[in-house]
Amino acid sequence: MACEDNKKMKFGIASQRLCVSLLFILFLILISCQTTTGMSNVDPENANVLPLERGALFYIVADVKLMRPIIERLPIEELKDSQTKQMLDRTNYIAAAIFPQESGRRFQLAAWGNYPASQADFALGFNKNWKKRRSQAGGSYWYSSASRLSLAVGSRQAFAASSLTGDPFDPLSKEGIEIPEGFADFRGNAGVISPFSCWLENPAILISRLMNNLGLPLGIPVQKIFINLLPTQDEKYETLIRLQFENASYARAIIPILNTAARFLSGNTDMAIASLFFANPPVLNGSNVDIRSAVMGEEEIVQILGLFTLF
Repeated sequence: MACEDNKKMKFGIASQRLCVSLLFILFLILISCQTTTGMSNVDPENANVLPLERGALFYIVADVKLMRPIIERLPIEELKDSQTKQMLDRTNYIAAAIFPQESGRRFQLAAWGNYPASQADFALGFNKNWKKRRSQAGGSYWYSSASRLSLAVGSRQAFAASSLTGDPFDPLSKEGIEIPEGFADFRGNAGVISPFSCWLENPAILISRLMNNLGLPLGIPVQKIFINLLPTQDEKYETLIRLQFENASYARAIIPILNTAARFLSGNTDMAIASLFFANPPVLNGSNVDIRSAVMGEEEIVQILGLFTLF
């Protein structure tokens, strides 16, 4: 009888431990789910809105598996970190925003993949450098004042944001940024969705700066710039650029200016800019002007991406 009571007692204790373990696991799952609310359910390949804040210099959408060499060389220092590389191993797709310095922000990143969310939350919870904060988008995120970095990790999505000041940059976006009209069609311009595309929000100032550096003080009223990277053979890339104007008249007027600039600058300009803008004649496409670059390697691509940042 005593033996039977002991068995029942042991079974009861085991059951209690199992319940405690299950509750603990459930608690971790709930934590990871709460950190990725708001815009977290966006499908990056078919979205009209990306879970990123407004006000960036340019926005990037990319297939990590196909474009890893380029992504790792973006002007984001954290991408060189070994832990970040491990996260990239688990990532399929990213959307990123690069901000101007005067905004007080550096970058914001949304990633889709397969992540150890519970482990991440558990580890951050025991690290004194990381504190949990409430997100304006709902849920919560982790913030490190030492690195000025914010993180939110779920099982299928991860979000990160970095600031230049001591004010935390919430990595979770409540409303997101709308993809510009025509961008989705542009990404599939070659019949296949480009594995790396970006758009510049307010490119007129940046284009004027580039032209001034070339000795051509021209004001070009570009509303948006879209860029596709198209992989070719031997780890090379072609770049397809679309300059978007208010109307066809503006676009048409730019064609002779670009052609004149190409002749004037031949042999006297930065090779990266020449390869990007002047390797092939511009093509009028309604209210857009399309430019196809020369075939370029990774170094040239990274150099060109650097042209569009103020870092």
